[in-house]
Amino acid sequence: MRKKNSMGIRLKDLSKLGYRDNVARSLAVALVNKYCKHETKERILAILGDVLGNPEIYKNNEVWSKLAEQLSPTLVEKSFTSYDLLDEPLAYKTYGSKHIETLAKQQMNLAMRLPVTLAGALMPDAHAGYGLPIGGVLATDNAVIPYAVGVDIGCRMSLTLFDTGEDFLRRYSHQMKEALKEFTHFGMDGGLPFVQEHEVLDREEFRMTELLRGLHGKAVRQLGSSGGGNHFVEFGRISLQADNVLGVPEGSYAALLSHSGSRGLGAAIAKHYSLLARDILSLAPRGSALCLVGIGYGRGAGILA
Repeated sequence: MRKKNSMGIRLKDLSKLGYRDNVARSLAVALVNKYCKHETKERILAILGDVLGNPEIYKNNEVWSKLAEQLSPTLVEKSFTSYDLLDEPLAYKTYGSKHIETLAKQQMNLAMRLPVTLAGALMPDAHAGYGLPIGGVLATDNAVIPYAVGVDIGCRMSLTLFDTGEDFLRRYSHQMKEALKEFTHFGMDGGLPFVQEHEVLDREEFRMTELLRGLHGKAVRQLGSSGGGNHFVEFGRISLQADNVLGVPEGSYAALLSHSGSRGLGAAIAKHYSLLARDILSLAPRGSALCLVGIGYGRGAGILA
């Protein structure tokens, strides 16, 4: 049996009045419950009908303004700057060109046609990304391109070496598997069953903007998890020669190699500022994924946080 609200106003009543938007109907019921406790049902229905028919009249009303705005949103004119792409891409260096897929090269060529581009390069591991290819390097003039920074802020490889005997991996293989099961989490859903503590959660950046303050809880929940896609954590053995780039003595070491990123945190930041960029400027359709935020622009300045 469907529960009625305190005034006897039902969704069916609102539908009869002409309310079709689910958000508006829910908002109407909430406002009735809060402000119309001493009004008759007939009076309430009359007001709701009038709000629906004449929402502009109620936009400054103390009670019904939110409902009126939902029914007839105020159009805000947005001013933006329009840019054209360069006719030809600027020249750039490509390392290991024969091993790089065509789509990644096409994305880099497009990025090199942006009016703010100064220089660029394509690394040997380059592959297609959301706008700029992963493995692409782009220098711009006083601008930040959210989707060029990427949706996986902090995506990285981490290698930890253990100076142990040759049979370490064999002797402790079970404990290593259990450690991977208990102290990280794979997949897009869920997380670790215990609260993580790390100094990164106390960083000043989380207090610098409203966006980052709102994402702090997500960071707490996802810290220590590995996510999905091509992220991994593996134990293995590595042999290093003398005078190696790691600066450690020659020898054979047990190693822990991980590939992780920011999971939903980075994606939320990239999406927020990319939408902001599209609000304040326009590029040719092919370049829309590479919309940029000027560093000196008021709302866009927060991306540097």
